[in-house]
Amino acid sequence: MSSKLVRPLAVCVALTLPALIVRFGGLHPSPLAALLLFGAAVVAASFLLAWAAEAAQADISGGLAIAILAVIAVLPEYAVDLYFAYSAGTDPSQVAYAAANMTGSNRLLLGLGWSLVVLLALFVARRRTGRSVRELVLGSNYRVELGFLAIAAVVAFVIPATGQISLLLGCALLGLFGFYLWKVSRSEASEPHLVGPAAVIGALPRRARRSLVIGLFVFAAVVVLASAEPFAHGLIATGRQLGVDEFLLVQWLAPLASESPEFIVAILFALRGHGEAAIGTLISSKVNQWTLLVGSLPVAYLLGGGGAGGLQLDARQIEEFLLTATQTLLGVTALLALRFPRWSAWTLLGLFAVQFALPGQTARYVLCGVYLVLAVAALIRNRAHVLPTLAAPFRRQAAVAEQPRELVRG
Repeated sequence: MSSKLVRPLAVCVALTLPALIVRFGGLHPSPLAALLLFGAAVVAASFLLAWAAEAAQADISGGLAIAILAVIAVLPEYAVDLYFAYSAGTDPSQVAYAAANMTGSNRLLLGLGWSLVVLLALFVARRRTGRSVRELVLGSNYRVELGFLAIAAVVAFVIPATGQISLLLGCALLGLFGFYLWKVSRSEASEPHLVGPAAVIGALPRRARRSLVIGLFVFAAVVVLASAEPFAHGLIATGRQLGVDEFLLVQWLAPLASESPEFIVAILFALRGHGEAAIGTLISSKVNQWTLLVGSLPVAYLLGGGGAGGLQLDARQIEEFLLTATQTLLGVTALLALRFPRWSAWTLLGLFAVQFALPGQTARYVLCGVYLVLAVAALIRNRAHVLPTLAAPFRRQAAVAEQPRELVRG
């Protein structure tokens, strides 16, 4: 095996070993030490995930590879949020934490993740071409992911409208996620453009390549799952020592820690000039969070002894879900034309930041209104793309696909 592959793999594995030894050895380091130790493991696992996902496109469709990557990358978020939902079965106070963690992670993903990745991709494109690049353009194949996200975004308004996440709704969302995986698996694999370790993996014989890719996915998943809880706890404990409110820690700092693998993977794609794959990873993550994660919450609640009635939300949690749903709606409508201009990224980032400056109940409802008004404006502007987007998940693969162009000038 080439040293170009062995060396980076060895470095990443070496960075994960101390965390695995501490985790499975039952050791208990200080919060700051845990934060650094498990944080390094998460970063190393993210590199392994990125290489495996890129190389996997030689054997399976790019959409399915990205979907698998997105699921593995958000495993820490699932581990934390499902733990809160399961605990809520016997301790109703945990419902607030489950809702806060889920809504916080979703708003982080779209408001911070989407925006920063697009701005970074445009910056890299400008450095490489020497020209001003004003928008990121996605290929037509991403309309399927966007269609699933659009459906999930509309269905999500049932939660604040009814004040609960019912078991029936959860099962419907889980079914939608299963259909999504089946749909993206049907698209044909294409010849990927690979660089670095991913290119070396992609050049291996088929059996060796597939075995290594599967091994990297499994190993990275184990590292991510093993590091998720102590990483989040270390971050929360460190924040508590600094006097940060516990609810805010659960809603923002814990999701920031658990979302870090997918953020790192997307940033790696953007830095390599693969802006389309970068935002595609985060769109897929948004789909599986808004379907698989939300749908799993009432199931975890039921398994924890909470009954089949679903999670009942209080007024504060309803506000949080409404704010998250309206933000998602704006993100979907802004992307209907498969173009992500710089000004849209700045708008989403600015609105995300506003909620910290104006944290009150009235401000949250005003922000919901702003998201809705902008979403309606984007919907009117992109109205020609509404029906094609909603129909995309149910159509057969087009005979002739639109030639994707990644970056264009404004």
